[in-house]
Amino acid sequence: MTPPQFDAAFCAQFEQLLAWRRDVRHFRTDPIPAPLWRALLATVTLAPSVGNAQPWRLVRIRSPALRARLAAHADTCNADAARQQADPAHYRALKLHGLREAPEILAVFNDESPAAGHGLGIATMPEMLRYSSVMAIHTLWLAARARGLGLGWVSILDPLPVAAMLDVPAGWTLIGVLCLGYPQDPSDIPELERRGWQAREPLADRLFER
Repeated sequence: MTPPQFDAAFCAQFEQLLAWRRDVRHFRTDPIPAPLWRALLATVTLAPSVGNAQPWRLVRIRSPALRARLAAHADTCNADAARQQADPAHYRALKLHGLREAPEILAVFNDESPAAGHGLGIATMPEMLRYSSVMAIHTLWLAARARGLGLGWVSILDPLPVAAMLDVPAGWTLIGVLCLGYPQDPSDIPELERRGWQAREPLADRLFER
């Protein structure tokens, strides 16, 4: 099979896609159409994984009661974190999740002992399984942005209570809770930069040669 040729125009658009991939916290409440949602989830299967283990496990949260419990848990974790900040007021001014507004909530877990993959590539680096699940999230993130949707990765959570709340198998580890929907205010500048929390830093400060 002849591989596709990605021309200069495609590469320029791909760079735009990367620039416009944002961690979204402000969502419109209109739902994601079912065909679009199914197509979006299907892109996860294209993500790379160690040994082709495909260790990601997706939990779609449809229960309003579960959503409310998850949002309340995030608020509690957020309040605890605020007390540890040098500038609590600045921290509290940041919106760190859209768990109440986003039309879709997806929890991504990693199966620590998947049958698929037969253990290939994880003998010395078992964390590669979790990295694979992170790659699945990134694949979904880009696919969402390409379809006009936003994704927000909620990290202000305690993984163990969330796993218990969602009643998942003991061998699954929480990687992230994702909010998905149409962004209220799309931007190519990260929100934390716009709000004076942290700007991007030069690549030269993070590139080393040996």
